[in-house]
Amino acid sequence: MAGQKKDWKFKPPTRPNGKNGKDPQPTGPFGGFQFKFSIGYILTMLIAVSLFNYLIFRTDNTLVPYSTFKEKISSGEIKRVEIDLNYYTGYPDKKNNEPSSPLPAAAKTGAVYKTVPIDDPGFTALLDETGVVYSASPREGSAVLSFLLNWVLPFGIMFLVWRSVMKRFSGGSSNVLAFGQNKATIVAEGDIKTRFGDVAGVDEAKAELVEVVDFLKNPGKYTDIGGKIPKGVLLVGPPGTGKTLLARAVAGEANVPFFKMSGADFVEMFVGVGAARVRDLFKQAREKAPCIVFIDELDALGKSRVSGVMGGNDEREQTLNQLLVEMDGFDATSGLIILAATNRPDVLDPALLRPGRFDRQVLVDRPDMTGREAILKIHARNIKMDDTVDLAKIARSTPGFVGADLANLVNEAALLAVRAGRKKVNQDDFNAAIEKVIAGLEKKTKVINPKEKQVVAYHETGHALTAALTEGADPVRKVSIIPRGFGALGYTLQIPLEDRYVVSEEELLSQIDVLLGGRAAEEIIFGSISTGAANDITRATDIARKMITEYGMSERFRHVALTKRGAGFAGQNAADPFMTREYSEDTQKYVDEEIAKTIAARYDHVLTLLQNKRGLLDKIAATLLEKEVIEEAEFVALTKDEQKEQNPADSMTTI
Repeated sequence: MAGQKKDWKFKPPTRPNGKNGKDPQPTGPFGGFQFKFSIGYILTMLIAVSLFNYLIFRTDNTLVPYSTFKEKISSGEIKRVEIDLNYYTGYPDKKNNEPSSPLPAAAKTGAVYKTVPIDDPGFTALLDETGVVYSASPREGSAVLSFLLNWVLPFGIMFLVWRSVMKRFSGGSSNVLAFGQNKATIVAEGDIKTRFGDVAGVDEAKAELVEVVDFLKNPGKYTDIGGKIPKGVLLVGPPGTGKTLLARAVAGEANVPFFKMSGADFVEMFVGVGAARVRDLFKQAREKAPCIVFIDELDALGKSRVSGVMGGNDEREQTLNQLLVEMDGFDATSGLIILAATNRPDVLDPALLRPGRFDRQVLVDRPDMTGREAILKIHARNIKMDDTVDLAKIARSTPGFVGADLANLVNEAALLAVRAGRKKVNQDDFNAAIEKVIAGLEKKTKVINPKEKQVVAYHETGHALTAALTEGADPVRKVSIIPRGFGALGYTLQIPLEDRYVVSEEELLSQIDVLLGGRAAEEIIFGSISTGAANDITRATDIARKMITEYGMSERFRHVALTKRGAGFAGQNAADPFMTREYSEDTQKYVDEEIAKTIAARYDHVLTLLQNKRGLLDKIAATLLEKEVIEEAEFVALTKDEQKEQNPADSMTTI
């Protein structure tokens, strides 16, 4: 699967406006300006308010006790008193100290007494008795400012914090209580530039979706004859094959609004939120019909509701039930199409897959060689390549790659060309990118002692020579003892000549032989074995086990599958610890013994094969130690005089 390369530019978030969802307008409380609320702003504001309060409303150090204030009045030290809401302020009798003076001279000398008012009915009588001049000063402005800073501002800040938290729960919606609003990304018609021409390698899947596009463009052609387009189309396939890209291409071709949402976006920690979001999604979709609703990763929402001993997720089940009801509730002629994608169709609830909901399942499989070449051409459109690049050869060298892998491959090749200082990408860059994707990053600086390097050289030579001498083995493209990836000290690269979908019993045995060739070479040369063959043994054992239990290739249980089933709550897709055998303990004992017997027989065969070619083994290993890498042409030249042995007695041995 492939997609068109674009120069992405930043665009402010928009929402469709108007009847047709066009005329996008900037969103957010500040129009085009996007203010990002942060808790740091709140802390800064609190510190500023606290500092302001400290400077403006700090306690006066001239305060005296109320009893002392009254004594000063009685003794005649205080001749004038100003009364306000917060303090009684007394001033001594000084020259030119008139009551009407806005700032008494005594205030300048610091001989001022202040006290906090107390409910004392005799205070006014005391002032009259002593002849003290007194006046009231309400200071209304200070009271209002104090109320705003001490009450309104703190509660306002608390409200902003609460609103920010609630917006996070509601997915950024401006309505703080909008838990039930869906989180779908709405793309207005005309904004999707992806077309079917940008998609390659899945011609059959595209053909299935052409009807959907044609219905959205020309619904009358189908309704006139009484036909109905499928309500739902489920795209099924491995990860990276381009299911989401296909959905975008359908929306782009049909030129209708596109609602995109992940299955995980429906389910939240609050009960009922998922079902409310489903209702809101379909309500908006009906208003904008004809349109396409795309639900990615449907298995996150639509898993089977059958629960075992561990129970189930009631919130997820309510959301699924609401989705089933909504899909039953809209008219197939309304122009509302539901597209969904999953790479695990086996875990979906059967009610989702019945006719009337997801009527059509479209397989988006791994591309074949022709499809891979077409995908490479799309991804390489904007890449500067020289004349040495052969995309057909690259496609043959990448069996099993999906569209995402091929896009990454083209990008890696371009980066390698830039790293080497070239202006164009050549074939060597693509070959190096293939090895990097398959085997990992090359580690030329890793230091290996000579003894280990010799062991690795003979180990990899054992793999390569066994492949060259074994009928049915894939050809060797490269042998290297340069460390790569995670712990790989060397590798032998085998690439099949063509895509294979059926493997014979003899070919499976040849795969086991090649995997065991490395350890056999070690034993022949050094008389001992190492841990370097751990991964080889694991893979060989897995092949032997599947031949007996899954493929029915054993003598005792010929054409019989010895299967396992998920126990209890684990279901069909349980991991090994939760799997239950559907055969007896005696049969399990036979399986274990037969696996060991098969591996031992194949190992003896490979050991004999390499012992007979000891000279060639030493020759290839010496070349590998000298050059560290042997390419396909050189390896073929080293082994051209050897004929692949036909070993009917050994290679046809059954297990």
